[in-house]
Amino acid sequence: MLRAGETACLANATGICPIRRRHVVLAALVSLCLVIASDLRAAEASFVLIVHVSTPERELDRAFVADAFLKKRTRWPDGQVVRPVDQRRDSAVRRHFTADVLKRSVEAVRNYWQQRIFSGRDVPPPEVEGDAGVIRYVQENPGAIGYVMAAPTAPGVRAVGLK
Repeated sequence: MLRAGETACLANATGICPIRRRHVVLAALVSLCLVIASDLRAAEASFVLIVHVSTPERELDRAFVADAFLKKRTRWPDGQVVRPVDQRRDSAVRRHFTADVLKRSVEAVRNYWQQRIFSGRDVPPPEVEGDAGVIRYVQENPGAIGYVMAAPTAPGVRAVGLK
């Protein structure tokens, strides 16, 4: 006997009502979408730009940062020399930074620099080991810019925004 508001459900061979199965599938799809969206947000925030404390900028344009790391721009707006520093090619933070800011793969950037070196035009930014290496480089070099996994608390460097 059905109560008010209930509908009859003829279970199939699995023992689950087709209407309930749709709800379960829909809930699973929504959950999957939320997980993917969360992972994408995490990937977006997977690096922090840092600069030498003497650099006056508080927020940097993504195109300026890309040009600085590809050495298409060599000076800050105040005239100081830009000194970019990269992490090792196999680091996760470099992959995230390169994809997000340079809009290329690490391998594509490597090929870019091989062509620049071969033609005698320039050399790539120095590569250092890990966040500690980047922080040390930025501390020691006015005009330096790098990226790390988390905002540093070390003296001589500060995080900047990316727009």
